[in-house]
Amino acid sequence: MRSHLLNDTTAEQYRRSVTDGVERVAAKLAATDRPFTGVSVDALSPRIDEIDLDRPLHDTTAVLDELEDVYLRDAIYFHHPRYLAHLNCPVVIPAVLGEAVLSAVNSSLDTWDQSAGGTLIERKLIDWTNERIGLGPAADGVFTSGGSQSNLQALLLAREESKTDSLAELRIFASEASHFSVKKSAKLLGLGQDAVVSVPVDHDKRMQTVALARELERCAQDGLVPMAVVATAGTTDFGSIDPLPEIAELCEQFGTWMHVDAAYGCGLLASVKHRDRIDGIERADSVTVDYHKSFFQPVSSSAVLVKDAATLRHATYHAEYLNPRRMVQERIPNQVDKSLQTTRRFDALKLWMTLRTMGADGIGQLFDEVCELARDGWRLLAADPRYDVVVEPSLSTLVFRYIPAAVTDPAEIDRANLYARKALFASGDAIVAGTKVGGRHYLKFTLLNPETQASDIAAVLDLIAGHAEQYLGESLDRAS
Repeated sequence: MRSHLLNDTTAEQYRRSVTDGVERVAAKLAATDRPFTGVSVDALSPRIDEIDLDRPLHDTTAVLDELEDVYLRDAIYFHHPRYLAHLNCPVVIPAVLGEAVLSAVNSSLDTWDQSAGGTLIERKLIDWTNERIGLGPAADGVFTSGGSQSNLQALLLAREESKTDSLAELRIFASEASHFSVKKSAKLLGLGQDAVVSVPVDHDKRMQTVALARELERCAQDGLVPMAVVATAGTTDFGSIDPLPEIAELCEQFGTWMHVDAAYGCGLLASVKHRDRIDGIERADSVTVDYHKSFFQPVSSSAVLVKDAATLRHATYHAEYLNPRRMVQERIPNQVDKSLQTTRRFDALKLWMTLRTMGADGIGQLFDEVCELARDGWRLLAADPRYDVVVEPSLSTLVFRYIPAAVTDPAEIDRANLYARKALFASGDAIVAGTKVGGRHYLKFTLLNPETQASDIAAVLDLIAGHAEQYLGESLDRAS
C-alpha cells in the first residue's frame, strides 16, 4: 500500500495518474454539448449504491473508468454557456493549475511551520485585496471557506466590539434581500430570534436608507445596541448593491459596525469599467469577498477583510502545541491566530497563480463582460411580451417570470414557471435558477460565463416558453 503514497519514489506514478485524470477531464470538457445530461436521482443512485467501498479496484485507471460512470458523465458543467443558474463561475486555467499544486504539496495554512511561503503569499493577497477595497494601512484579514464563514466571522468581531454583556440587547440590521447566512450567523453567535432586523428594499432591491435610519433610531430609543449593519454589494437573488456611502454615514452616526457582504460584487474590485458601483466599501469595518464567485476561481476561495487588524484578536486562541503566545513576541506569522479554522487549505495559491498569469485587469475584463451581457439580457426580456423582468441588473443577475397571454390566475402562472424550470433541467439543455418575488415564483439567470452570448439567452427563453406552454396546454386538457 505504500506504493500509493506521494513521495520521491512514486513521483513518476503520480505524474502518470494525474495526467490520465487531466486528459479524461479535458476530453469531457471538449465533448460536452450541454450543461447536464438530465439524469434523475432515481437513475443515478443505484449505480453508486451498488459500489462496495470495502472492495477497492487497486488501479487508478479502473477507478477513473468507474468515475466516468458515476460522476463525470452526469456532472453539472458550469463552463457550458447555457448554465445560467447559481453563483457558480467557470474557472480559469491558472487557478486550476494552482489547485493541482496545492493539493499535492498539501500545505496547511494554520501555522508557519506547516506552510512557510504559503503564509506570506496569503498575507500578500490579503494586503492586495485590502488595497483594492481601500480599507487603509491598519487593515488585515484571512482566507475562509466561503461567504457564509466570512459573514459569521465578521459578525463575531462586531459582537465582541459592541462591548455589552447582554446578548439579548444586540441588533443586526440587514436588508430583506440579504443573504440567509446573516440570520444563521446570529443564531450561531447566540443572539435572540429578534436580533436580525429586516430592512425594506426599494424598487431596485436596494436597502432603503430612510427605513434603516428609522430602525436605528428605534433601536436607540428602546435601549438596545445596534451591533452591526450588513450592507450587501451584490444580493444573491438580484445582484443589487445597497447604497454604501449613505449606509456608512448612518453607521458613523449611530456608532455601528458596518459590514459589507461583497461575496458576489467583489468582482468589481478588479473591474475596468464599473468599480464606482461599490464606492463607499472603503468605509466598512469588515468586508466579505468570494473569489470563487466573480474572480473565476475554483471552490473554495474566499476571505474576510477588516479595517482594523486588532479586531481579529477576537478569533485568537493559543495552544501550546500549535501557536503558543511566545511566537507572537518572536514575530512568527501564524494565520490560525486570525481564523475560525485550524487546518486550512492553501486556497490563496489559486488566486496568486491567476493574478501572476492574467493580472487584475484580465479578471476585471471577464467580469465586465458578464455585466454587459446582463444588460443585453435585460433588454431582451424587457422587449419580450412573454416575460416580466423585475429590475435592471446592477451586476449579472436577471429575475423574470413567464406570463402567458391567455392565463390570468397567478397560481397557475406560478405552476407554469415551476414546471418550465424543472422540465428544462430534466432535458439538460440549460439550467436556470428560481426564487420568489412578492410571494410569486420567478426564474433567474445568474450570468457568470463570458462565453455565454445574447443568442444563448434568447434560445433559453424560447425553451422556457415552450415548456411553460406545454404545461398550460396539458393543464387545459386535464380541466376539460
